[in-house]
Amino acid sequence: MTLQNTAVVANIGAPNAGKSTLVNQLIGLKVAIVSHKVQTTRARLMGVLTEDDTQLVLIDTPGIFKPRRRLDRAMVAAAWGGIEDADATILLIDAARGLDGASEAILKTLKDRRVPGLILCLNKVDAMKGHDKLLALTAEANAKADFDDTFMISAKTGDGLDKLMETLKTRAKETPWLFPEDQVTDVNNQLLAAEFTREQIYARLHQELPYALSVETEEWQVEKKRIFIRQVILVARDSQKGIVIGKGGTQLKAIGAAARAGMEALFERKVHLELFVKVQPNWSEDRQHLAALGLDWVE
Repeated sequence: MTLQNTAVVANIGAPNAGKSTLVNQLIGLKVAIVSHKVQTTRARLMGVLTEDDTQLVLIDTPGIFKPRRRLDRAMVAAAWGGIEDADATILLIDAARGLDGASEAILKTLKDRRVPGLILCLNKVDAMKGHDKLLALTAEANAKADFDDTFMISAKTGDGLDKLMETLKTRAKETPWLFPEDQVTDVNNQLLAAEFTREQIYARLHQELPYALSVETEEWQVEKKRIFIRQVILVARDSQKGIVIGKGGTQLKAIGAAARAGMEALFERKVHLELFVKVQPNWSEDRQHLAALGLDWVE
C-alpha cells in the first residue's frame, strides 16, 4: 500500500480577506465562489488537493464578524468550527486594510484559545506600497497571537503561494486520505450549482442589491448528455425581486447565462438552467433553509 499523508488546513479571517480566492488558487480549480461583496461565503466547504502521497484538505470558512441574524450566527459558528480538528490554521488578513476591528477580535480569540499550528498570511500585498508597512503589520499581528509562520502573499495572482504550499505539506501526518484522489471538494453538486448562481447575482447587482438573498437548487436531473437544474432565488422584499428579474427579464436571463456557463465548465456537460425568483422575508431565520446551505441551527 502506498504511503499516504494528510493535512487538514482551516482558513479563517474577516469578511472579504480573500479566503475563497486562496483556496481556489491552492487547489487550482474554482470550488468556492468569489465576490467583492462581504460575507459571500456562507457555509464551510472543503477544497481537496492531492499530490503524490500527500492530500491537503483546505477548509474555506465564512468571514468572522459580529453576528446579528440567525444566519450570521450560524456562519460564524461554522467558521470557528473549522479549526477544531485542523492540523494547521491560516489567518488571512487583508494587508491593504490592516488590522481592522474584525481582525483584532479574531486575533484576541486565537490567543485566548491557544490554537496550535497558526500561520499568518498577509494577503493582497500586490496592492501595497512600501515594504516597511508590511513589516510593521507583521510585527503587530505576531505580537497579538502566537504564529508559527508568516507569509506575504497575493491569493489573486498566486505570488508567495509556493512557499506556503511547501509549509502546509510539512504539517501532513501519516494517515489515510480523507477523500478519493480525484475529488476536489466535499460540496455536493446541487449546492455548488446554487453557489455559482449566487456569485453571478452578486457580480451583476452588488451595487443595487443588499446582502439578503439566497439560492436553492429545487430540482436536479442528470440526463445522458445534460443536467436539468431548477433553482429558486429567495429575496426579502418585492422591490428586490424586480431588481433581480430586471426590465423584461433581461437581468435574470443574463444571470442564468453566466451561471450556466460556469456550471458547464465545472460539470463538463451541457446544463439546462431554469431560474425563478421568490419573495420570502424570513428566509435567513428558516431552519430548513439553513440546513440546505449546510449550516447548523444556532440559537
